[in-house]
Amino acid sequence: MIRHIAVACLSSVLLASAAGCWSRSEQEVVVYTALDREFSEPILKDFQAATGIQVLDKYDVESTKTVGLVSAIIQEQSRPRCDVFWNNEILHTLRLKKLGLLDVYHSPNADSFPANYRSSTGEWYGLAARARVLIVNTELVQPDALPTSIHDLTNPKWKGQVGIAKPLFGTTATHAAVLFATWGDERATEFFRAIQQNAEVMSGNKQVATAVGRGQLAFGITDTDDAIIEIDNGMPVAIVFPDQAEGELGSLFIPNSLCIIKGSANTANARRLIDYLLAPEVETRLATGPSAQFPINTNVATESRVLADRPIRWMEVDFDAAAESWDKAAEILREIFVSVD
Repeated sequence: MIRHIAVACLSSVLLASAAGCWSRSEQEVVVYTALDREFSEPILKDFQAATGIQVLDKYDVESTKTVGLVSAIIQEQSRPRCDVFWNNEILHTLRLKKLGLLDVYHSPNADSFPANYRSSTGEWYGLAARARVLIVNTELVQPDALPTSIHDLTNPKWKGQVGIAKPLFGTTATHAAVLFATWGDERATEFFRAIQQNAEVMSGNKQVATAVGRGQLAFGITDTDDAIIEIDNGMPVAIVFPDQAEGELGSLFIPNSLCIIKGSANTANARRLIDYLLAPEVETRLATGPSAQFPINTNVATESRVLADRPIRWMEVDFDAAAESWDKAAEILREIFVSVD
């Protein structure tokens, strides 16, 4: 009799597995997180402590982590495992929206965020931006020769002495998509061809910042969170916010983005986490902490500790247009950087 019961139980398990059934506790939320673990994990732990909801977080490798997590979400769309996607950029969040994979939630904490940094239809929210900046080795570049524009990356004077992350991943990909949307394909293609011929192309923004800090490169383009780490480590570097002159683009600020995956198992807990992350305290913490991110919430008075000694002009961006331009841009960029590992 016991043997028959055991066989019946095993059969039930196998049938459930074959049908793709799986269960989770009602007191948990699964978060796929592209923001560096050292910055995001303490905040998620505090949410868990405050609510009793267990956070199951998934990270990926540094250089392609956003792409890897997005690919997982797409592959799992018939049976979503991820409840909340905390992306460290926005381009691929908008790709998920385009694919119809994001749920709608109108968070009560979102009203104080600018309209262009949140979805008007409630599918995503931007917070805690990083700026795209030039990091300069002050022992290799004299004060009167500091670069002031992203166009300095194409100046033959600096051939082989400047760096950029491969523009197919992360915030460098978002930056590329924004430039294609802003300039058009022809001008953006010309710009990136010139960069490919002039710059050292590296696996990620952190690698660019580290190379500049060590004096392997004179300067490069990276994100503020990677640049400030070099300053905190005592390296001889300075941060330059590019294209601040009249008529220039301004500096691109790329927000983190939050979204709930459609069909996820823990929608109620996902909404509680979204509300928690959109509270002013979280952006304040990210602004003053190691990542030195820039608050977007107009109710946050705290400034990023990276802030320069003068006001910084933010680039005006249509992120939806950038996302629309990405497929064509990626095709062009793959051709340009085909020989770069």
